[in-house]
Amino acid sequence: MKQKLIYVCSPYRGNTETNTQNARRYCRLVMEQGGIPFAPHLLFTQFLDDAIPKERERGLRMGTQMLGLCDELWAFGEPSEGMRMEIEQAGRLGIPVRRLDVAGGAANER
Repeated sequence: MKQKLIYVCSPYRGNTETNTQNARRYCRLVMEQGGIPFAPHLLFTQFLDDAIPKERERGLRMGTQMLGLCDELWAFGEPSEGMRMEIEQAGRLGIPVRRLDVAGGAANER
């Protein structure tokens, strides 16, 4: 059976160190659930500076383009501005969105 490609949608801005650690955990969860995680905010921040508006915008555009290749979007935690944009784009593309709470370190479907 083909594994689903899952777009991992979670906060990045603010406490980037904690948010990066969380995104890594979410990717691991996706993998443990049988999916293939794609977290653009983990990948693109390796070569783009999120603090530079033009580079942030470019990363968001590349991420939403990649979203079109994904089977589902899993949104973790309270949606940030960037997350809302990704969730709305998934809706326009007809990509299923799963909302997950992350209270207590565990991810539970809303």
